[in-house]
Amino acid sequence: MSRKLVELAGPALASTLTADSILVLPVGSIEHHGPHLPLATDLLMAELMAERIVDGAVAAGLDAWLLPPIAYAKSDEHAWAPGTMWIDAATLLEILVGIGRGIANTPARTIVFYNGHGGNVALLQIALRELRVRFGLRTFFMNVSIPAGETELGFGIHGGHGETSLAMHLRPDLVDLAGAVDATPAHLARFEKIGFAGADVQFGWTSDDFGTGGVIGDPTGANAADGAEIASRLLADGVAGLAEIATFDPQPPA
Repeated sequence: MSRKLVELAGPALASTLTADSILVLPVGSIEHHGPHLPLATDLLMAELMAERIVDGAVAAGLDAWLLPPIAYAKSDEHAWAPGTMWIDAATLLEILVGIGRGIANTPARTIVFYNGHGGNVALLQIALRELRVRFGLRTFFMNVSIPAGETELGFGIHGGHGETSLAMHLRPDLVDLAGAVDATPAHLARFEKIGFAGADVQFGWTSDDFGTGGVIGDPTGANAADGAEIASRLLADGVAGLAEIATFDPQPPA
């Protein structure tokens, strides 16, 4: 049986889903990734890895289902670059609320956002509570988490080694390493407190702030083998995450 939810007929959905069903919604973006990666990089990572994770979870005995992805999201940090297409935060939140409303009208009670774009994180975290409060759904968030490469000084966050390697594994036909250049913002390494997500002090930025052409990292040594290792880890982490979600209850035992 296909695990793509929208391939079910309406009556079949109503009789197939249960309160134990887990619905996974990939969220990507359409945005500039430099000359070596497609605009759909984040969308491809979220959708293709979510599909693998759902299949892996089903093989492990979980009742997981894949929703169609959201392609256009909160990526205005790349608004300066041709090809970037985004929607504002309020619009994306309303879209997520609308999807949550539809899910609440099914037997399923659990939705998991599987996110491929860092610019969506803050808003998706808001959506978790919004859908919880409005519809009583169990709401969770998972990320396509890609480590920085050895040469990136911790700054490989956009179009760098890991992201490019994963793209080479998932869709090698869309990667052109001939256009790859080292775009690591090494001049920021002297700051101990200020940094990107996870740093003690974070800052607002657009991807053309760093003098790197919108790429932040070093894709020059990217390769499909590293991408396969990243994909394997993401798959294992994703299936393990869904397994925990299936039994998670914040209430103390009776």
